Amino acid sequence: MIDIHHHLLFGLDDGAPDLDTSLAMVDMAQRDGITHIVCTPHANGHYVFSPEENAARLAEIETQYRKCAGASITFGLGCDFHLSFDNIEDALQYPTRYTLNAKNYLLVEFPDFAIPQNMAQVFYEMLLRGITPILTHPERNQTLIREPERMKEWIRMGCRVQVTAGSVLGRFGKAAQRSAEQLLRNRWVHFLATDAHDVIHRPPLLRAAYEIVARTYGQECAECLCVTNPRAAFYGELLPEQPEPVGLFEEENPKRGLLGRIFPRQR
Repeated sequence: MIDIHHHLLFGLDDGAPDLDTSLAMVDMAQRDGITHIVCTPHANGHYVFSPEENAARLAEIETQYRKCAGASITFGLGCDFHLSFDNIEDALQYPTRYTLNAKNYLLVEFPDFAIPQNMAQVFYEMLLRGITPILTHPERNQTLIREPERMKEWIRMGCRVQVTAGSVLGRFGKAAQRSAEQLLRNRWVHFLATDAHDVIHRPPLLRAAYEIVARTYGQECAECLCVTNPRAAFYGELLPEQPEPVGLFEEENPKRGLLGRIFPRQR
């Protein structure tokens, strides 16, 4: 399994506070069956994002990790990109500064309580510059829990969706779990990832969510979300053909009202 969203780098954000925690997270991830980790520290107004510092922290982790017997994880770098004005302007000017492994996929994080109406234009500009936005954990965003239909246009444009493994397991509450289940049923999800921050409260575990998805939606779906699609993102490749999404190209007409829903038009 390949984890494209992981706050492994120590001392940079609200993820691992020290090297020992980073190494414990790597060990837990490897024992869970994770083979690749993209280290994605926050890039927002609270934390300084420095690709050079990120690479230096990862080098420290790798030096210690490679001393362990059976060390086998492949690491990459990216970020958890906050959709602020300054970040967007910088990403459009330097398209690979924030992307996964300096290629073409970008994890984008929405504000918690308000999503600007011009997001489609922002994503359009990113796509023109070769950046494929991956919408991170929409099932945990209060706006998108209430209005999941807002994602339709973005996905149709070419954006991708990442759901947190912990949401599938109910670790972020019932609302997030229900939202994750609905997105999975609709086949609007392209990636599962841990969004790991530590080994206790937000651990780097994918296996349990993989198994739930395999039982509920099929082994092929679990492989797609945890292996095939993440591998393509890790190496900057096009995703393979995806299952047909449900309802993505259907628009509900709000003017139809109750009678219109009870007595649908004949076609």
